[in-house]
Amino acid sequence: MPKSPMPFFWYELMTSDLDAAEAFYTKVVGWTAQPFDAAPGMPRYIVMNVGERGVGGLMTLPEDAAKMGMPPAWLGYIHTKDVDASTASLEKAGGSVHRQPDDIPGVGRFAVVADPQGATFMFLQPNGPDQPVVPASTPGHIGWHELYTSDWKAAFDFYSDQFGWANAGDFDMGPMGTYQTFTAGPESGGGIMNKPQQMPVWQFYFNVTGIDAAAKRVTDNGGKILMGPMEVPGGSWIVQCQDPQGAHFALMAPVR
Repeated sequence: MPKSPMPFFWYELMTSDLDAAEAFYTKVVGWTAQPFDAAPGMPRYIVMNVGERGVGGLMTLPEDAAKMGMPPAWLGYIHTKDVDASTASLEKAGGSVHRQPDDIPGVGRFAVVADPQGATFMFLQPNGPDQPVVPASTPGHIGWHELYTSDWKAAFDFYSDQFGWANAGDFDMGPMGTYQTFTAGPESGGGIMNKPQQMPVWQFYFNVTGIDAAAKRVTDNGGKILMGPMEVPGGSWIVQCQDPQGAHFALMAPVR
């Protein structure tokens, strides 16, 4: 019986300047910031909302991670109904566990893991009911998930086997190799490609309404444009960026 798809459903920025990151992303993406205090004793955490719905969070990069050389970065959480079983399955399939399953009071149970090529992500088994799925193109939500890795085929096989992600076709990108697309449920998709000259990493695309205006907001607020704007198959426009603290992200818009 096919495995039910397990998509990314929460996104978290670990940053070196929490207040500056809050100001940057509220201006660039249009999120509304809300302090989160449902977990007493936990580090300061800011939820970024679209309307009444949270889509991600911001927190200060943990001191031990910073000492190990981890830069500011966006990380994604994959939804699971059993974080302990998912973590054990991942490890058996060649992945690595950076933090064993643990509880976040008032939130759920989580683990920090990596795929066999080294790309880090997290599991979350949330408390309470699941939120309704929203269209992937909804402004302020995450419209695309992109993995840069050292072995795209092995990576796709891993995520497909572990999380039920389905093949949505591949594209020949010439010297850049193959771009493998996938679906992870009705409103979640992305792509995987080789990037052997950098550490394997996930990049997330935040939906905006106009790519040129959004790109200008990035630079006006101290960020950098790394690539684009450029049109991609399907007619959307993207731009890849870096925030003032160095975290990479991307923006996606249906029109230029």
